[in-house]
Amino acid sequence: MITIKKIAIGIFAVSILISCGKGTKKEIESVSNKVQNQPNIVFILSDDQSWTDYSFMGDKNIETPRIDKFASESLTFTKGYVPTPLCSPSLASIITGLYPKKHGILGNDKVYERVKGDRKTSQKNRAEAYKPIISAFEKQSTLPDMLKEKGYLSFQTGKWWHGGYKIGGFDYGMTHGNPKRGGRHGDYGLKIGREGLDTINNYVDLALKEKKPFFLWYAPFLPHRPHNPPQHLFEKYKKKTDSEHLAKYWAMIEWFDETCGQLFDLIEDKGLTENTLFVYVCDNGWKQNPDKSGYMSDSKRAPYDLGIRTPIMYKWAGKIKPKMDTETIVSSIDMVPTVLDILNIKKPDNLPGISVLDTKALNKRKGIFGEVYAHDFDTIENSMFYNMAIFPPYKIIVPDPVRKKGEVVQLFHIDEDPYEKKNIAARNPEIVKDLKEKIAGFRAN
Repeated sequence: MITIKKIAIGIFAVSILISCGKGTKKEIESVSNKVQNQPNIVFILSDDQSWTDYSFMGDKNIETPRIDKFASESLTFTKGYVPTPLCSPSLASIITGLYPKKHGILGNDKVYERVKGDRKTSQKNRAEAYKPIISAFEKQSTLPDMLKEKGYLSFQTGKWWHGGYKIGGFDYGMTHGNPKRGGRHGDYGLKIGREGLDTINNYVDLALKEKKPFFLWYAPFLPHRPHNPPQHLFEKYKKKTDSEHLAKYWAMIEWFDETCGQLFDLIEDKGLTENTLFVYVCDNGWKQNPDKSGYMSDSKRAPYDLGIRTPIMYKWAGKIKPKMDTETIVSSIDMVPTVLDILNIKKPDNLPGISVLDTKALNKRKGIFGEVYAHDFDTIENSMFYNMAIFPPYKIIVPDPVRKKGEVVQLFHIDEDPYEKKNIAARNPEIVKDLKEKIAGFRAN
């Protein structure tokens, strides 16, 4: 478990949390009455999971009972997308509401000099190269920044690539982001979920003590590797497959599901469920290689739906009507505008997303876009791998002519071919032309 002692070592000032104690029933009622139109907000982020890998999405092997229940209680979009199939830029899009080309985080690392046989120097070079990226990202307006005008406290736990939690506008957080202390993509934050939810419990109690609504970023390192699930879950899934790697991955997903249940129970035990908006998304896809510990080439870091598609869910009991929407295309860039809409905060003009509660805007939208850049990135022009446009029922993948020389344009009818096996570009030149023009317009803005 993440104890107060551990938090004191490196997460945040323990004295603040020790003083807050448990929220009493009177305190909870006071906070609930004060912020009845300002729900607490909880973002739940899965990490490296295919859009298919939930029992409510039809998987016959994996059991996700708590997420299934959550999906049934939510406005659930089964055709959700993230703009890019890699964690750091995807997380940056979720917190800013911007495409990677606008927020500036194109990959996981800035191009840096690797010194063969000298890991310490290589890590130092990597950290130095990334400093200006962090400085530039700090100037972006994030959701925690926008929530300050409504008096929200914002808490970061779990995966967070972009320096320390303060870079994202959070008031408190687990990730220090200091390269000299091993900070890179979450550091202490990666303990959440895998080692319990003590920190979240303390954060929520702090918000109750301060009588403020809160925004919680719950991005556990799950089901991300290392795939080291609890033994009872591993034994359970070993009976379903001959592949040890599949069994471990499936077990990790149920472990993540268990932690989501613990989070729901924590919020419920404090009497806050009725006034909490929960939003669920996965940062990028993953298709487990059955023969080794790794992913298949058509999933993570790839422009296919196995890399960028995810269910996206919104739950606010009694305020958002549950519905399983299997047709509407939505994106993680819509998460920030949806929250702003609920709170009656004016959406900044630079945000391309829309509120998913605005039916008129959803019906008007024709499509969304995606981008894939190099893992170690430089400029947009020097790092571009693919552009995607998803305009149902079609999706186009356009490779960069320099960095993906020799690859052809791919067009798929994703309603009929959700796993993108049949490239129909050659027999649909007009559709290809139209979608390429849309991508050109997207890149120009």
